[in-house]
Amino acid sequence: MIAAADLAMQELTRRAPLSLRTDPTDWPGGGVIHLATQDLPHASSTLEWWYVNAHLETVSGRDISVFVSFFRTAVARDESTGDYVYAHALTWALVDPLGQRYAAESLVDRDAPSIGIAQLDRGVVADDPLLQRAMREVLGGDDVPRPDIVLDSACHVSQQRLCLDYGGRRFERLENGEYQLDLRDASGQIGCRLQIRLRKPVVRHGANGLVQGKSGEDMFYYFSPRCEVQGSITLDGSSEDIAGGTAWYDHEFGQSRSQAFISSEDDAPRRGVAWDWIGAQLDNGWDLTIYCMVDESDGESVGRYAVLVDPRGQAHRFDAFAFEGHTPWTSSKTFSSYPTAWYIRIPEAGLVLEAQAALPDQELVTVISRPSFWEGRVNVRGMLDGAPVNGKGFVERSGFDRTDSIEQFFAAVGKETRRSVRRMLPLDLDRRAAATIVSGVERSAYVRDLDLDHLSSSLIAPIRTIVDRGGKAWRSYVALACCDVVGGDSQPYLDWLAIPELMHVGSLIVDDVEDRSVVRRGGPAVHTLFGEPLAINAGTLCYFLPQILLSRSKLPAAQQVRIYELYFEAARAAHAGQALDLAGFAHAMPDIVARGDGEAAEARVRAIHRLKSGAPAGCLARIGGIIGGGSEAQIDALGVFVEHVGLAFQIVDDVLNLRGFEHDLKQRGEDLAEGKVTMPVAKAMSFLDAESRAWLWTSLSAGTRDKVTIDRAIDLLEQCGALQACQADAERLVDEAWSALDPLVPASLPKLMLRAFGWFVLERHY
Repeated sequence: MIAAADLAMQELTRRAPLSLRTDPTDWPGGGVIHLATQDLPHASSTLEWWYVNAHLETVSGRDISVFVSFFRTAVARDESTGDYVYAHALTWALVDPLGQRYAAESLVDRDAPSIGIAQLDRGVVADDPLLQRAMREVLGGDDVPRPDIVLDSACHVSQQRLCLDYGGRRFERLENGEYQLDLRDASGQIGCRLQIRLRKPVVRHGANGLVQGKSGEDMFYYFSPRCEVQGSITLDGSSEDIAGGTAWYDHEFGQSRSQAFISSEDDAPRRGVAWDWIGAQLDNGWDLTIYCMVDESDGESVGRYAVLVDPRGQAHRFDAFAFEGHTPWTSSKTFSSYPTAWYIRIPEAGLVLEAQAALPDQELVTVISRPSFWEGRVNVRGMLDGAPVNGKGFVERSGFDRTDSIEQFFAAVGKETRRSVRRMLPLDLDRRAAATIVSGVERSAYVRDLDLDHLSSSLIAPIRTIVDRGGKAWRSYVALACCDVVGGDSQPYLDWLAIPELMHVGSLIVDDVEDRSVVRRGGPAVHTLFGEPLAINAGTLCYFLPQILLSRSKLPAAQQVRIYELYFEAARAAHAGQALDLAGFAHAMPDIVARGDGEAAEARVRAIHRLKSGAPAGCLARIGGIIGGGSEAQIDALGVFVEHVGLAFQIVDDVLNLRGFEHDLKQRGEDLAEGKVTMPVAKAMSFLDAESRAWLWTSLSAGTRDKVTIDRAIDLLEQCGALQACQADAERLVDEAWSALDPLVPASLPKLMLRAFGWFVLERHY
């Protein structure tokens, strides 16, 4: 680890020069920072925030940490005065390491819906058009997506002294120079009332105070790294006094280069800035902060700063240092990954530290702004100048690993899905892993004499061959999204991503044997690599592996039984659908063709799609609703919606098979060449005249591979309107099911994703 950190330090010691294009008259000069003045809101600033974190010990010995940021952001100019008009937001969290609890809130301005729509109009909020469309649908209803909460009153920002009041969450500077912080959550069950007294003078961060903000703003940044704290903490409705603790205070303000309402050419939008930051207080009286910023687009540094503040308050700055994260944790809400431990080294100071997250899940999701960031309590230990030190701190990581489109999001889901399967099915088997897969660890004697390499190559390798190639991760996301959309927490079920993937991969392996397909997910089908017997055996095993994950859960027995029932109902339905698909309905086609009975043909195709795709997808949605604690109405509506998305997916697949897939995923007209009656063919039975119907069916039933014939058939289906009608059917299926689900679940990030996903299925590759 040390060698790796040294290399990273050598690579990243470059500091990008910063220059201020303007000279705001309300910024600090080169001397002492006068807090009575500089703590005030800055009229020149388009982005400003006040930040506090604190590490507290209650009189009963409870260890609690808190952080809060009060934001104000310019969103327009007053036409009469030319002054900026601001929106306000607040994020805060209480961290309870002993209880492994992270209680967070994101609060936004009362005008957030209208501000959000204006930002959408300017292209500021989301890059993906489907996410923009879903966001606009929510904001147009005068709502914001959870977990963001609209403040229930106007925000007050005093111009005479530092006094911020955001819906009763207050931060103010008192006449004696101390600060008071009052926080409470919406329920009133969690909060704090803190009196904060600076014990060290403020320090300029960055290049003499200059850093860059999240959108490339020129920001001024000062901080006081150690403050004395008194007051009380409220947990679960019960208040307790603080016996002692320390706090950190900082303030940033700056001039945006990216606000869309500023029209000058010099203020053209810049790319975003991502950053890692730590503020830590050590038990020997020293304090540490590191701030590393990079351009989101290319990862190039736009500033790297390390500051140690000694017990007397003197700041020591360093250019050569390492600040490297490791031990990643992945969020089941955003599928962003964050380090949960950091290696810190400043050779010139003799500093070597390890910072460890007090708990991994300290992600704060805020849909109205960035999708999320990680702001978490860390415990610090190591050496400073030859002596051991310990401490506490906060780490913030923002802007990395972003998913700005539906495709990127599902790529991240797919990556984590493959990790889940690999954890469950390692190729390098040990006895415990083998016992878990084969019989359960309670009966490990079953694997006592097994050749583990042989077991892996004959049982695990066929499955992993397909899984590791990637695939459509939407099935894996469904259960987790449906858990969260009804108010549950999907994080404990992250490994359940493997369940849908294994269900699907099992069906693919067996289907390829039955269909004599030789290519799967861009490579040879399993049976061509391992032989049909091993392929069938491995594919069948996939259906039973999800029981391992379910048995590990702490769900009540009644819920487990219900999930078992849903799972096996879906498995039976899928096998019934496969039987019908394999058998086909060529025997019914002559009568359908003669009568032009498209409805009868559509009903048969729809039944197969519903069984093979709709039922498994709906099962996953209902499982998610159950583990999330949803109502019966919510669970049923989620099941129906995702079933309909599954049906629409297959209909769109049928259309794309004829119009052509993006990136040549399949050969155009492959279904026609195989003589398969798909939904467009069924639909055409109602649209074509008798002669055309007869020609189409004769060509299909002959299984022609002639390109001219296939192209003529595709043109016939296009011109008669069958493909357009299929698209319309798919859209109707999704929209009708969404209309039933929409009023049953509140606006939230997972709801936005489900809505956008429905459109993504309909519009993909067109």
